[in-house]
Amino acid sequence: MTSDPFKPFSPSQPAAAFSIPAPGPAQRDSLGCSLDRLEVDQELSGTDVHFLRKRKGTATPSQVATPASARGYLIGISLQPGHRRRIFHEGRARTHAFEAGSIYVRDFAEDYRADLDTAFDFVLMELPRRAFEHATAQRPGARIRGLACVTGMADPLLLHLAQALSTALHRPQEASPLFLDQMGTVMTTHLLDRYGGSLAGAREAGRTLSRLHEARAKEMLRSRLDGTVSIGEIADACHLSRSYFIRAFRETTGQTPLQWLQSQRMSVARGLLLESHLTLVEIAAACGFADQSHFTRVFTQAEGRPPGHWRRQVSAPPSRPAA
Repeated sequence: MTSDPFKPFSPSQPAAAFSIPAPGPAQRDSLGCSLDRLEVDQELSGTDVHFLRKRKGTATPSQVATPASARGYLIGISLQPGHRRRIFHEGRARTHAFEAGSIYVRDFAEDYRADLDTAFDFVLMELPRRAFEHATAQRPGARIRGLACVTGMADPLLLHLAQALSTALHRPQEASPLFLDQMGTVMTTHLLDRYGGSLAGAREAGRTLSRLHEARAKEMLRSRLDGTVSIGEIADACHLSRSYFIRAFRETTGQTPLQWLQSQRMSVARGLLLESHLTLVEIAAACGFADQSHFTRVFTQAEGRPPGHWRRQVSAPPSRPAA
């Protein structure tokens, strides 16, 4: 005899058939942050380093925990004041306060656990062990064996770089590999200088590029206006370390490689606006910009006018004086 599908539920039926499963544990990212607490979770990868932005806008309690691993170092730069975290280490707990520009340097080789009871907004840089060893191998003088692990220390330079990275993390389609490599190299060099115990007197003797190396670097940059050429490629072509190449390029030209590339983009764009009938979309693509809005924003910042307006004004024939 078949059961009646419209028969009401009987208490004699097993309750397990109608039980609601218990919620599973909260999902966490690779740094141990609970994903359901994050309002912003962004990331970008360069050739050697990984950049992230993590923001929690509420003061709800949360905890971060990561087991020891061989991942390298994690550098966090606070973009806003008022963050506090209680860090547990060797059976003790200590509370640290962060202002805008306060940083921490963590070694992934140690277990990490912290209570985060306030809002926070951090730009993070993950420096793999292999990238750290590569950077130290290219430096003259005594070999740096590790970075000092600090918490809550003010670092205005890293704050400035983190603010630039936050824009790139928000608009990843505009972040070229050249930009990411340059930022990674500059930040790594600064970390080694300030937190690696490097010798102040151990520096390269010369700081400018030879004419051959300058020409080679500029040609490589010009050949890929979209910025897809990496700092490593150019430095290798010049037989120089990445950190030395960036310093020498700046000393030689007065600009970083990215600034010089941006000036070339603008020069080509101005020429195409004046001498061609290409649309703004076509010019943006020809000059290596992510899209028309990216081109318009950069051009307006440089010239004070949108490219279409600039083209009409510069191309217009001079008005005749009234008779």
